[in-house]
Amino acid sequence: MNLVVLQNWLDNASFAALFLTMLVYWGGAAFPNLPATTAMGTAGMAIANLCIATLLGARWLEAGYFPLSNLYESLFFLTWGITTIHLIAENTSRSRLVGVVTAPVAMGITAFATLTLPSQMQVAEPLVPALKSNWLMMHVSVMMLSYAALMVGSLLAIAFLIVTRAQEIQLQGSSVGTGGYRSNGYRLHKAGEPVSQLPAIGAENNGVVRFESNSNGKTAVLDLVTATQSQAIATAEPLSPQRLSLAETLDNISYRIIGLGFPLLTIGIIAGAVWANEAWGSYWSWDPKETWALITWLVFAAYLHARITRGWQGRRPAILAASGFVVVWICYLGVNLLGKGLHSYGWFL
Repeated sequence: MNLVVLQNWLDNASFAALFLTMLVYWGGAAFPNLPATTAMGTAGMAIANLCIATLLGARWLEAGYFPLSNLYESLFFLTWGITTIHLIAENTSRSRLVGVVTAPVAMGITAFATLTLPSQMQVAEPLVPALKSNWLMMHVSVMMLSYAALMVGSLLAIAFLIVTRAQEIQLQGSSVGTGGYRSNGYRLHKAGEPVSQLPAIGAENNGVVRFESNSNGKTAVLDLVTATQSQAIATAEPLSPQRLSLAETLDNISYRIIGLGFPLLTIGIIAGAVWANEAWGSYWSWDPKETWALITWLVFAAYLHARITRGWQGRRPAILAASGFVVVWICYLGVNLLGKGLHSYGWFL
């Protein structure tokens, strides 16, 4: 079989599959009483993932090198990473809302690669000398997987802001860092200790009293002791239990996926520095790509620091993660389209 023809068929098939999958997820969100939409959406995303994986494999056989040398190949590898992370996140969260935000992004990337890029940029060409290295697979693939994970985590943070209407809410999921309750005005009462009269339950905890059980089977009460914060949001409309549960799930999955993408980004940057020293004689040259990779690392390092050490939860870290979505796109694509540097070969400039 002609591998070039197969690739052309597969890139169009992946676009069609993602487009239909996006419609299925959006239809499922609009009509939640249709249970078949979840299974159909998952199947569509899996089909697109398989098509892209086959396309990249055919490209590898045709060109003789790992398909990450130009914009067309990296866009499809990024889409494959997004669809893979999506399947993991959806299987973990059991929420169709994951596909509502990830499917249109994956479809848009595929459409850009298939329909927008000129035909000469979609053809496999011989590698430039600087790319003829085993570091191509190590550095670029890890960076692209980190971009995919960080994008999906950021998209779920955006979905969290939409679900909660950007309100300040108290989350009790496992995503809350070690300082969460310490910095959010809760006091833990020991079993048997007299408990003062609890303040009125406001919108902050959405009308739900939460309890913490210790190993003795007795109950310790988390008592809200800061009234100022409660009064500040008392006028906000409380979230329904279903919406609150969905928000906690999205927050938790977003935190964990970003926690996966951040070490991949760190490994990719270190591998790129070693490769740069071999190719150009310098570990770090403040190339635009390197600078924005560092900015991306700092943004998500700040996010994880705020979650784990400072105990941030809810709206503030979600806003930080949402801003990280823009930063990742600038690092991945913006500097190659708008700036000239050592990473511009094989792209637009």
